[in-house]
Amino acid sequence: MRIGATAAARAELAWLAGDTAAVEHVTAVALGMAIDCRAPWVAGELAYWRWRADLHDDLPAALVAKPYRLSIAGDWAGAAELWSVIGCPYEAALALGDADEEAALRQALDKLRTLGARPAAAIVTRRLRERGVRSVPRGPRPQTRENPAGLTARELEVLALLADGLRNAQIAQRLVVSEKTVDHHVSAILRKLDVRTRGEASAVAVRLGLTSQDR
Repeated sequence: MRIGATAAARAELAWLAGDTAAVEHVTAVALGMAIDCRAPWVAGELAYWRWRADLHDDLPAALVAKPYRLSIAGDWAGAAELWSVIGCPYEAALALGDADEEAALRQALDKLRTLGARPAAAIVTRRLRERGVRSVPRGPRPQTRENPAGLTARELEVLALLADGLRNAQIAQRLVVSEKTVDHHVSAILRKLDVRTRGEASAVAVRLGLTSQDR
């Protein structure tokens, strides 16, 4: 699960940065492991990001969790509805962002901006403009980053480095603090973001644009 979550976060980062060529590299091994373990949610998420990079994996339906399977099949509306029912607004907004309809794309853009997912919102904005939509609002232009879940400035730094793939010892060295201090920061980050793993926290950092490619 840890390997799959980390691979998915890195694939999402690559997609958000427009580096679709990197998606295959960061997902290939993890996808094989997920298939061997018959883990449909992990395999489904990885196959989903590979699909976004124009990599099409011929996986049995049972090995791809339904929301991801719907998106890959082109049923963005069904995927968005299912993600909403599950309680995953970011995933629902991404699914809407695959639509060809202006109304759905605008809805996706509104949701992503509300969530503070600036990189994904920029992609949807670009899709709208490519379709000739001119009246696309620019959205808010905050002078500083929004502070998600009440993270401190230091916790934001740790989260960004964590998303870059650094381990606690490496983060401690980078920030010139003790590894124990970093351990406390990571624990606080996981608690405040209501996530269980470093991979899930990395995914949140990607969505908020807190990674090195965005800084």
